[in-house]
Amino acid sequence: MNIDHSILTILILVPLAGAILLALLPDKGKLMQWGALAVTLITFLLTLHLPFHYDYGASSGTFQFATDVPWIASPAIRYHLGVDGLSMWLVVLTGILAPLGVLVSWRAIETRKKTFYVLFLLQQVAMIGVFVSLDLFLYYGFWELSLIPMTLLIATFGRTENRRRAAIKFFLYAFIPSAILLVGILWLYARTGTFDLPRLTQLAAAHSISGNSSALWLCSLAFLVAFAVKVPVFPLHGWLSDAVSEAPTAAVMVLAGKLGLYSILRFSFSIFPEQSHRIAPLMLALGAIGIVYGALLALVQKDLKRLAAYATLSALAFIILGIFSFTISGLDGGIFHILSESLSGAAFFMLLGILYERYGTYDMREYGGLAAKLPWMVTLFVITTLSLVGLPMLNGFVGEFLILSGSMQAVFAHHMVWTVLATTGVILSASYMLWMIQRVFYGDLGIKPENIKGWDLDAREHLAMWPLVILFLIMGVASPIWLRAIDAAGTRIAATQSSSVQPQAQITTASASTEAK
Repeated sequence: MNIDHSILTILILVPLAGAILLALLPDKGKLMQWGALAVTLITFLLTLHLPFHYDYGASSGTFQFATDVPWIASPAIRYHLGVDGLSMWLVVLTGILAPLGVLVSWRAIETRKKTFYVLFLLQQVAMIGVFVSLDLFLYYGFWELSLIPMTLLIATFGRTENRRRAAIKFFLYAFIPSAILLVGILWLYARTGTFDLPRLTQLAAAHSISGNSSALWLCSLAFLVAFAVKVPVFPLHGWLSDAVSEAPTAAVMVLAGKLGLYSILRFSFSIFPEQSHRIAPLMLALGAIGIVYGALLALVQKDLKRLAAYATLSALAFIILGIFSFTISGLDGGIFHILSESLSGAAFFMLLGILYERYGTYDMREYGGLAAKLPWMVTLFVITTLSLVGLPMLNGFVGEFLILSGSMQAVFAHHMVWTVLATTGVILSASYMLWMIQRVFYGDLGIKPENIKGWDLDAREHLAMWPLVILFLIMGVASPIWLRAIDAAGTRIAATQSSSVQPQAQITTASASTEAK
């Protein structure tokens, strides 16, 4: 049976049906955990249909596994789904992280389990919907849906009394720019009569969206700001440390980066190529500054969760630097690094959650000397740390190398300065990560390990961790498996940006020629 034209709908409906089913079942014993694990494993197996049936030789700019049917006549909203080299691997990433999130939450969530797993599955629905939607109105619906489960997860299952404050901060930071995004979407519809992304991309390429350059510029900023807050891009990161510190491990694994970065690549670059090119020098600067800023803050943290939050900020800033270079290497590296950093970051947060289960603290000052007591845990911590700092042969190296290579080739002013500044972030990331390993696992025995008898990884935790470790190595030595599809998307975006500035360059040249005469 050929399910190519319905697979994306199935991927949305399976976790949605799972959430509804769990909501109807009694919250007894481990029923919620087993139910959520079954649903997420089925969803993950379905996502594998995409890379195994993807046409890697298809022409650039085409969407595969597409569904495109009218939904609402007025306004003209279509149920339009599809994936390309940019979104296909992100759907698979969402699929693989979900069952790992269930496994790592098995003992961590002991109360209100039904609420937790229903919200967790709804979050998966929203993320898959964002990655596959090609109608702006449909996309916005999933974008807004992603805010609600995450806010409730932080407010309900946060670890301290500050959880509600962190949830409100996250919601306000995300919701207010999203309201501005909605205004931009409605303005686009008023000018073009369509929410369809491929059609809007064609109009943008023909410079036919609007003759009012100021209005178009403001609309592009509405999109970019909403996405930049969700990444978050420095200095719009005010929500990040509190949300990461409070969110349960399964939620924090999908909290930052993916939705905002994907949306910039998909919507800002496609609909506003000229405006994106215009603001690129500023974004390169913010990316380079964010790398160093996040790394320096991580270097002085004593709380493991906050260290991880600022390390995430620094890693996401690397991706911003790469994608706004508008070179093929930078774009390929940025897209690849979204996948790489998501996997490495998920593993790091999972290990922090496992450590917290044993000792009930994230304070590094209370640890020390764990290496002798927990050999498997220190082994996985070290491997994950080396992945995060970009050790050659592991996944983190590929993205960082391509990003720095691409940013060095950029045509924007001061790009070499920003690349050199960003390179210092590689050194700083190694500093704070290795310092963290030394503080937690080596040296004198700390207060918590001395007073609490911890235990090494059990079978369930091994099952959750080793797939990621294996992926670190495979992505490091066999990156073309992923880059085959990614390169088509990166090449298309780079070509779109190049063509978008040619008309402006021709106008400038003509003006200069006239003045010379």
